[in-house]
Amino acid sequence: MKYLLLILSISASTLISSCHLNEEHHQGAENTFKVTSPLIMDTSFTKEYVCQIRSINHIELRALERGYLQEIFVDEGQFIKKGQLMFQIMPMLYEAEMKMAQAEVNFAKIEYQNSKRLVDSNIVSPNELAMLAAKLDKAEAELALKKVHLDFTQIHAPFSGIMDRFEVRLGSLVDEGELLTSLSDNTKLWVYFNVSEAEYLDYMQQVHSDSLTKVKLLMANNKIFDYEGVVETIEADFNNETGNIPFRATFPNPKGLLRHGETGSILMTIPLNDALLIPQKATFEVLDKKYVYVLDEENRVQSRLIKIQQELPHLFAVESGLDKNDKILLEGISLVRENEEVKAEFISPESAFSDLELYAE
Repeated sequence: MKYLLLILSISASTLISSCHLNEEHHQGAENTFKVTSPLIMDTSFTKEYVCQIRSINHIELRALERGYLQEIFVDEGQFIKKGQLMFQIMPMLYEAEMKMAQAEVNFAKIEYQNSKRLVDSNIVSPNELAMLAAKLDKAEAELALKKVHLDFTQIHAPFSGIMDRFEVRLGSLVDEGELLTSLSDNTKLWVYFNVSEAEYLDYMQQVHSDSLTKVKLLMANNKIFDYEGVVETIEADFNNETGNIPFRATFPNPKGLLRHGETGSILMTIPLNDALLIPQKATFEVLDKKYVYVLDEENRVQSRLIKIQQELPHLFAVESGLDKNDKILLEGISLVRENEEVKAEFISPESAFSDLELYAE
């Protein structure tokens, strides 16, 4: 008897629950669902590219002569002015060689002047005088060469910039060509970022030859750099391995905040002309594909596959699958079934989008 009562109780509960669900579905079918149409307008989106920051001038300073490093006149991280003396390699050997060369010039000059007076008296032939003139020219060339070697013992800044760390120390024996330090001109910066082939083609078709595309720089601390840059250069060749091509943007750096070797992200605003926009909340996903419910003339809902061109804040730009005159279900997507007839209230696209954060130009 107890088992019979238990079975009857379960059956009654199931019947009540079934009736309750049917009642909910019936009420859902009587609901009025908001529908709207896609909105066509010009807008834009921001594309982010990982970038590398380079000084407009960044060079290695190397010793031009061999010798002991006698003096260091600057410090690491110091701002150096163009022409400022930075390093002195011990010059005594080169000074001695220059004095020797100067003596050879003086001797050759005396020989030449004496012989020139004797030519007028026909004591010395013109050919011998010419040979002495050549000897004097050679001695003067040797002197000029020794002077160059002596000048090379002093390393001056070729441009104004910030000096990097020392690679040698005072008193070190440096060889010709040995790295001393690096110098960076950070008044302007070249920022390199890679763009795919498809994005490159879109860019070239949209940009005007007489205009420069402005970009922003997101620094490593997730803050936007104070100054905008412009895309000035695109390299000649694509990388066969990655399929990308490097772009170069130039940024002013008047406060000296950025340094050579930093990283960040380039933020490029890309326009979308005559974009077909729908709210993201009007879509649903099945197996990684996007769908919307479209209402026919009899207000029956039918699912339709759409292709997304670009995701925007709260919006999708639709590439294919919808027309501007289509009516799509805006709310209550989970409450309807395929081919179900619903009661619809049409809302203009402008009103439907007014509650969304729309970034448009």
